[in-house]
Amino acid sequence: MQKSTSKVDASKILAAVSSEKGFHFNTEKGVYIGITATSLPDFASKLETIDENSILFHYPRGDFQRWAQDVLGDEELANRMCFIQRDISGENLRNQLLKIVQKRITELKTQLPFLGQPS
Repeated sequence: MQKSTSKVDASKILAAVSSEKGFHFNTEKGVYIGITATSLPDFASKLETIDENSILFHYPRGDFQRWAQDVLGDEELANRMCFIQRDISGENLRNQLLKIVQKRITELKTQLPFLGQPS
């Protein structure tokens, strides 16, 4: 049975983290490229423009999933990311990841009355 995300959890998942805990994008050789995402919305924004080689480096290693779960505390998002086919092209992978992340952001925001809908 899947537990539902509380308003406190949604707020925490959407909150910014320190740069040290942010997601540091690397090249296919594991070299940091100077781009860090410090929140889930920031991660989605960076995913839109990051070099696809960085996505192809991180995804098969489980780096995105690990950050979502361990840093943001979003096990649901981490689980959803695991179901993307592993041998797809960089642009297809980017698009699928973006779709999953953006859907999750929308779900989380609707749990926060001050962000989701007028009260």
